Amino acid sequence: MKKKMIRLAMAGMVVFGMSSCASMTFSPAGMGALYTNVKTDGHVTSNQCGTKVGTATATNILGWVLTGDASVETAAKSAGITKISHIDREHSSILGIYGTYKVIVYGE
Repeated sequence: MKKKMIRLAMAGMVVFGMSSCASMTFSPAGMGALYTNVKTDGHVTSNQCGTKVGTATATNILGWVLTGDASVETAAKSAGITKISHIDREHSSILGIYGTYKVIVYGE
């Protein structure tokens, strides 16, 4: 009986762990249960300029550990962008265990 309870508890932990806790955000295209890698449009300004590209990323592990700075400001600073043209976003998730959210800034 004790072994059955331990197995049931472990099975419950596996199901809980695989419940897509590490998905970063919901994208317009949706989230895949096994794998997601989606790039979506963000915001567009009237500034049609520049060839610089800056990125900033946040990472999520099991929905328990979230690190990083995926702000537009950090992405722009990473490439020395002072005038933003447009912003894209990229969402990735593997089995709900590991997820990333990336902001991509374009401009001059």
